[in-house]
Amino acid sequence: MNSGQTAPTIDDFLLLQMPVTIEEVIIHLEKIIDWSKANNSAAGFFATLYHKVTCKVKDCINNKEFENGERIEKLDVEFANRYLIAFNLWISGKQNTLSWKTAFESVADNSCIVLQHLLLGMNAHIKLDLGIATVQVMKGFQLDDIKNDFNTINAILSAMTDNIEGCLIKINPLMKLLNLEIFNFDEMLVQFSITTARDGAWKFANELNGKVSQDYENCIIARDERIAQLANSIAKPHGFILKVILKVIRLFEKKNVSKVMEFLGD
Repeated sequence: MNSGQTAPTIDDFLLLQMPVTIEEVIIHLEKIIDWSKANNSAAGFFATLYHKVTCKVKDCINNKEFENGERIEKLDVEFANRYLIAFNLWISGKQNTLSWKTAFESVADNSCIVLQHLLLGMNAHIKLDLGIATVQVMKGFQLDDIKNDFNTINAILSAMTDNIEGCLIKINPLMKLLNLEIFNFDEMLVQFSITTARDGAWKFANELNGKVSQDYENCIIARDERIAQLANSIAKPHGFILKVILKVIRLFEKKNVSKVMEFLGD
């Protein structure tokens, strides 16, 4: 990261040009991480995870693990820019998609645990943004042409899941409670699956593909409304037992944002 340098301000972010390469995406994410550490903001949790994933995708492109690395980089940039724009809209107090609105509102909610912050970011970004970015990149081409590489990214993310779980346990050993079947967590909080999310994103891309003008916009609005409902169930889950457990976990969770981000970045 950019430790030792002055953290960027809100005005700095608003003056930044959107990335056009995956390297520029990584640099932009590092600025969000620096800003989050300086402002003790939980927004840095998802940004840290996203930075790690993006670095992994970059390595895979360099190692020629995709059928079309150049196209995957374009997808990565298009995809990332939707998050970066959402972040800018949030810090400048402007209207956002409903899915990102709920995710960023949770940043100021001291009742949310780290896992909730991560799931809210993934929920908005994968389930809404990914399908849109894929359709944008594949304009003029057959959508199925990118499916194999799309699935390769899915495999990369799934392989990182165990590492994320290990980081969460370091942040708070009580996270092991989420693995106990006795609690029978049927909530989105623990049923969220990266694979399922990306499968849904692919279906959404196929639904959106070929639509134009108002039909295109209406399809996105309808999708955003559905994903926002899922976001609300993550941010404010139902069930008395689950609520109590989340409060206990939050009580023992590390409160130092920078330290939590260090664990997530390992």
